[in-house]
Amino acid sequence: MWGFFCNFATKSPYYMRFLGNIEAKTDAKGRVFLPSVFRKTLQAAGEDRLVLRKDVHEVCLVLYPESVWNEQMDSLRSRLNRWNRQQQQVFRQFVIDAEEITLDSNGRFILSQRFQDMLGVTQSVRFIGVGDTIEIWSEEKAKEMEQGKENFADELELMMR
Repeated sequence: MWGFFCNFATKSPYYMRFLGNIEAKTDAKGRVFLPSVFRKTLQAAGEDRLVLRKDVHEVCLVLYPESVWNEQMDSLRSRLNRWNRQQQQVFRQFVIDAEEITLDSNGRFILSQRFQDMLGVTQSVRFIGVGDTIEIWSEEKAKEMEQGKENFADELELMMR
């Protein structure tokens, strides 16, 4: 699979597009290699800091380049009132499940035990490029998701009308 970046008129000089569906293994310490195609896209865009958080809807994790995370945070914060208790709780919940991720010199990062437990990871994970973010799924959940795609064409057709 592959990934690339294009120079579009955006807030940052490069607009990242992650594409791919890549299986990887975690080691005994919970380390996993970020697939090289994704590392190359990050490097080309000058991104070296990442944020990982639980997806809002699915049982997967979302890996954000720092610039994309910051845009998401700014967008969410601009829509919420700091003085509204319920809205402040929504913001707090959004950031409470986030962790900064640092790649080591080999391109690995530690998938914390908390996140492994959240996903139900045994050993294999699947990295899926989803535009400007990368999703991380347990191998089992990724297979379940793929089995549920029989209505994909019909749903896409309805959405694009």
